[in-house]
Amino acid sequence: MPEATQHVVVVTDDTFDQIVLKSKFPVVVDCWATWCQPCRVLSPIIDALAAEYAGKIKVCKLDVDDNNKMAEKFGVMSIPTVLFFKDGEVVDTTVGALPKTVIQEHFDKLI
Repeated sequence: MPEATQHVVVVTDDTFDQIVLKSKFPVVVDCWATWCQPCRVLSPIIDALAAEYAGKIKVCKLDVDDNNKMAEKFGVMSIPTVLFFKDGEVVDTTVGALPKTVIQEHFDKLI
């Protein structure tokens, strides 16, 4: 399932603060799990947008099964949940496997 790519960073409970909250760039965090079918639908959309917004937005993936502290901290109750961060704060959230055009609107609002 999701792996680190040229444009996507895998984050964990241990690396979340440094990579996401202290980022100088806006950050999008895709919260997912290996068993989640809607996550598999959303993942390539997030990957494509990560490439399109490279240099403007940092895109990360968080496996909520392995990293439940951060999922709990940010109130992730259903997956896929996408968290949009600016200056270390959540400024937007989406839940579900939404179409690329909808997710892209949230990316655009972030920059």
